[in-house]
Amino acid sequence: MRWILLLAGVWCALAQTPYDLVLKGGHVIDPKNKISAVRDVAIAKGRIAAVEADIPAAKAKRVIDVRSLYVTPGLVDIHVHAFAGSCAVGEHTGELGVYPDDFTLRSGVTTVADAGSSGWRGMPEFYEKVAKRSRTRVYAFVNIVGRGMSGKPEQDPTEMDPAAAAECARRFKDFVVGIKTAHYAGPEWVAVDRAIQAAELAGLPVMVDFGEFVPQRPFAELITKKLRPGDMYTHLYLERVPMFDSNGRVAPYLWEARKRGVLFDLGHGAGSFIFRYAVPAMRQGFRPDSISTDLHTGSMNAGMKDMLNVMSKMLNMEMPLDEVILRSTWQPAKQIRREVVGHLSVGAAADVAVLRLAHGDFGFVDVYGARMKGTSKLVAELTLREGKVAWDLNGLASQDWQKLDNYGPPK
Repeated sequence: MRWILLLAGVWCALAQTPYDLVLKGGHVIDPKNKISAVRDVAIAKGRIAAVEADIPAAKAKRVIDVRSLYVTPGLVDIHVHAFAGSCAVGEHTGELGVYPDDFTLRSGVTTVADAGSSGWRGMPEFYEKVAKRSRTRVYAFVNIVGRGMSGKPEQDPTEMDPAAAAECARRFKDFVVGIKTAHYAGPEWVAVDRAIQAAELAGLPVMVDFGEFVPQRPFAELITKKLRPGDMYTHLYLERVPMFDSNGRVAPYLWEARKRGVLFDLGHGAGSFIFRYAVPAMRQGFRPDSISTDLHTGSMNAGMKDMLNVMSKMLNMEMPLDEVILRSTWQPAKQIRREVVGHLSVGAAADVAVLRLAHGDFGFVDVYGARMKGTSKLVAELTLREGKVAWDLNGLASQDWQKLDNYGPPK
C-alpha cells in the first residue's frame, strides 16, 4: 500500500509539471501564427508544448524570465557557405566555408541552407562531414556545377549536368532544398538554363547568383523571363544590379518580376550590399523577401558580421521589427519549402531565439566600408535548439553560483 501511495505521489508531481522549460514574460513574435504579444512559451521533450498568455511556473521544471526580451522562432539563414574543412584554398568548398556551429547559434540562427558550395560531386562528403555532425540544422542547395563553387570549374559547361544535379537532389531529398548557379561569367545562358532544367527534374526552386553582368544575358531577362515563380535571385542590393531608372526610382521590371512570383534574397556577403542601393530601395518599398548573410570567412569579419547585424541594418532602414523577424524565420522557411522550421507552433521543434533590442548609438558598415548610423541593434541573449540551451550570453538559463551548495560539470 505504501508503494502504491508513493507511486501515486510521483505521478501527481509529474502531472503537475508537464513542461521541461517555460520562457516567461517575453514578447513573442511568431509570424506564421500571427502572434506579436507578450506570451509564455512552454517546451517539453524538445518540442513547443504551449504558447499562452500565462503558464503557471509550477507546471515547469525550469522557468527562465525573459521579460523585456523578444522571443522568436530560431532564425533561418538560407544563404551561407558551410562546406568547410577540405583542402581547397581560397574556395567556398574549402577554407572560405564556416562550420555552422562555430557561428550560427550565437546569432540566434538554428537553421541554415548552404547556397551551393557543393555540387553534385561533393554532396556526400558535405552531408557526412558537416551536416550530420552539426548541432545547427543544415540544408543545402546543390550547385549545378559538379565541383561546386571551386573557381575554374564554375566556368566549365561540361560540369553543369542537370540530370546529375537532379539525381543528387533526389538522393539527398531530406537535405537538398534547391539548385544553385553562381559566378558564371560567360555570355551564354547555359548555367541558368541548366540549373532550371535540374530544378524542374527534381521539383525544386532555383537560387541564382548572377555572377558577371554581361549585355548578352540581361539581368532584366533573368528575373522577368527565365526564373519561375518561387525561384530566388540572391544579392538584391549588389551594385551591379540595374536597380534604378534615370529618376532614381526602382526600375519597373523589378516590380514586374516580384509580381510574377520571383523572390529576392538579401545575400549580404563581402561584396553584395551597399547602402547607396539599399536605403532608397527600402524607402520605396522594394524590400528583400528573405534576409540572409552569405556567411563565409570573407564576410563574417567585414561589413556583414552576422545575421543579427544584417537584421539590425534592416531595422534601422525603417523595416518594422515584426517584418524583420518574418523575413528571417517563416518567409525563408517557405522559400526553401521546409515549413517544419521558422515558427513556434505547438508540436514544432523548440528552436527558439531570445533577442534583446538594444538602443543607443550604433554604426553599420556596407561592403565598401561606408557607414550608416543607427539607434537600434538586435542581440542574441539565448538560443535553444530542440529545447536545449545552445547559446546563453548572460547566463539567463543558469543559477547564481553563490546559491548552489555544490556544483561541478553538467551531468
